Amino acid sequence: MKKLLSFLVVTLVTTSALADKLDSLRQQLKITSNDSLKAPIYASMAAEYMHYDTVTNRVKKLVYQNEAIINSYQSLRLYSKYNDTTGMRVSFDNLGKVYHAQQRYSQAKWFVLQSNNLSRLKNDVPNIIASLLKLAAIKTDIQEYKLAKQDLDEAKVLSENHKVAGTKAIVKKTYTSLQRKMAKKAGSDALSRKSKKMDSNGMARTNFQKKKSTVIKKTVPADTTKKLAAI
Repeated sequence: MKKLLSFLVVTLVTTSALADKLDSLRQQLKITSNDSLKAPIYASMAAEYMHYDTVTNRVKKLVYQNEAIINSYQSLRLYSKYNDTTGMRVSFDNLGKVYHAQQRYSQAKWFVLQSNNLSRLKNDVPNIIASLLKLAAIKTDIQEYKLAKQDLDEAKVLSENHKVAGTKAIVKKTYTSLQRKMAKKAGSDALSRKSKKMDSNGMARTNFQKKKSTVIKKTVPADTTKKLAAI
């Protein structure tokens, strides 16, 4: 009971703090006329809504996700206007993450690819690796295992060559998860093939028995059949 009460108190405090922060950002947005200054405000609002994974209510979580998308698009539009590639990359990352959470894989993949492209243009190795890991996660979810492995292979090489802190362990962990899923898929496919083969063999035997029965009927003379029936 005490744990539940503590959880409720923390949730209420967190929700209240988030609401206050969002209200403050909305007020800043109202009094800001310069688009270059509006972009980071939209980005900050998106960042607040990106905490949707802490929300337990399903409807409220969806609202947070949609608000994160709306504000990320707004910040992306303005960052693009001023060619702020760092701001654009963060917006791409946010959109990729939300769409992935919503299982909208095509959109998620596209936005993460944009983030990856920007990181490559700037030779930003840590973010190249981060985007490769995100791409691998999306491709794993849609069972594009070979393509996911290609992304992980590149992430592994980059993390080893550039000694990026912490990434080597993350890549290894992601590899292990991918291999486990690939093995599970291979086992499932083998079982499916075996089942289909058994069904095919069973059908062949049934057809053979039917054919054999038809042949026997045709080879027995009609008068013999009548005599047997009379007996």
